[in-house]
Amino acid sequence: MTRARSNGLSPTRPLVAACLALLLLGFVVAVFRDAAMFWLVALGVLAGVAVWDGLAVRFSRPPRVERDLEAVMPVGVWSTVRIEVENFFRHSMRLLLHDYQPADFEVSSMPVSMLVPGRSRMQASYRARGRTRGDHHFHGMDLLIRSPFGLWDRKLFLPVSHHVRVFPNFREVSRYTLLATDNRVSRMGVYRRRHRGEGSDFLQLREYRLGDSLRQIDWKATSRYRRLISKEYRDERDQQVIFMLDCGHRMRHRDDGREHLDQALNALLLLAHVVIEQGDSVGLLTFGGDQRWYPPSKTQSRLQDLIEAVYDLGTTPEAADYAAAAEVIMPAQRRRALIVLITNTRDEDQDELLLALKLLKRRHLVIVADMREQILDETLQQPVTDLDGAFRFQAVNDYLERRRKNQRVLRHHGHYALDILPGQLPVALVNQYLSIKAAGRL
Repeated sequence: MTRARSNGLSPTRPLVAACLALLLLGFVVAVFRDAAMFWLVALGVLAGVAVWDGLAVRFSRPPRVERDLEAVMPVGVWSTVRIEVENFFRHSMRLLLHDYQPADFEVSSMPVSMLVPGRSRMQASYRARGRTRGDHHFHGMDLLIRSPFGLWDRKLFLPVSHHVRVFPNFREVSRYTLLATDNRVSRMGVYRRRHRGEGSDFLQLREYRLGDSLRQIDWKATSRYRRLISKEYRDERDQQVIFMLDCGHRMRHRDDGREHLDQALNALLLLAHVVIEQGDSVGLLTFGGDQRWYPPSKTQSRLQDLIEAVYDLGTTPEAADYAAAAEVIMPAQRRRALIVLITNTRDEDQDELLLALKLLKRRHLVIVADMREQILDETLQQPVTDLDGAFRFQAVNDYLERRRKNQRVLRHHGHYALDILPGQLPVALVNQYLSIKAAGRL
C-alpha cells in the first residue's frame, strides 16, 4: 500500500457553529450569573468531545484506496475510472475524494463522496476522457475524511500513480471496419467497383457469364469442356502503400475541436485496414519535426503496430520539409509503391512540393491529400451584408481558386490530388486507393 501523507486537521462547520454558540452563551452568562456553571459544563463537554473526535480521526489508520482504469483509452471517448476504498476504522467513514487527473483530461462526477461502513469496502466511479493523444499520468488523490462526530476534517494525499496511454480513436476506425466486413461500406461513401473477372492476377477458371468480355474466354478450356469457359482475375496483391504524414505546424489547425493531425491519423488507420484486407503492405514516414520510419509490412498485427507507433505523435512548431522527406523515402523504398502524402499546404509550399513529387515520381505513384480549413467553406456560405464581408468573401474565394490551380498543376504532372475537408478524408482516400487498384495503375 502506498503511504499516505497527512496535511493535518481542520474544523468543520458544526464545530465552528458550536463554538460560536458557546461564545454567545458566554455573553448570556455575563448577565445571568446563575448560568455560569451550565456554561462551564457545556464548554467542558464540547472541548472533550472535540478533542476525542479529533484524536480519533487523526490517529486512525488511513483507508486503502485503489484506482482501476484502462491502461489504453481512445482520444475523446469517455471511460470509467473505478475507485475502491477499504475502511479499517470500526466506525463508518464519510470522505470526499478528489483524483488528480492529467491536465489534458476532462472528468465528470468529481469529486466523489462516499460513506464507507466500518471494517468494510465500498466502490465508486467517475468518468474521464483524454483530449490529446500520448502518455498521461494520474499522480495521486486527495482525501477529506470526516471525523466520527463530524467536528473535524482530516486531509490526506495518497500518491496512487497510474500511467495511461491515449490512442487515436480506434473505435471510430472499428466502426468503419465493421461496415467493410459486412459489405456495407457504401453507407459511409466507399464504393466497391465490380470488375467481372478483370484484374491482373489470375484467380480461377469458371463458366462463362453474361457480360464477360471475349478476351476473358479460355479457348483451350472451352474446346476441352465444349462450353464457354472464362478466366477470372483479381486485383494484384502484395503491393505496397506508404503514408507520408505531415506533423508540422500547419497540421495544428482545429476543425470541430480536433486537430488536423488527429483527423489525418483516423483516415490513415482506416485506409491501412483496407490496404491490409486487400493483401497489400503498409508503411509510414512521419516528417515535419518528428521523423519516424516504419517499412512496409502486411502482417495481421500491422494495424495494431501502427496505432502503437503513432499514439503519442504530435504536431511541432516546425515547417514541413517535403524535399527532405522524399530524400528519405527514395533510398529506403526501392520497390514501386503508392505514396499517400497527407498535409496542409499554402501557396508558398508549391515549388518545394513539386520538387519532392518530381523525385518520388521516378519510382512511385503519389496521392496528395491536401486538407483545407472548414472555416473557408463556411465563410463562402455566409451572406454578404457589408463591405467587410465582401472583402472577406473575395479574399477567401481568391485563396481557394489558387488552391484549385495548384491542384490542377499536380494532376498535370501525373499525381492524384485531393483538395478536401478533414472530415471527408477517410472515405476519399479509400475510394482513391480502390480506384487505383481497379485501374491497375499501381
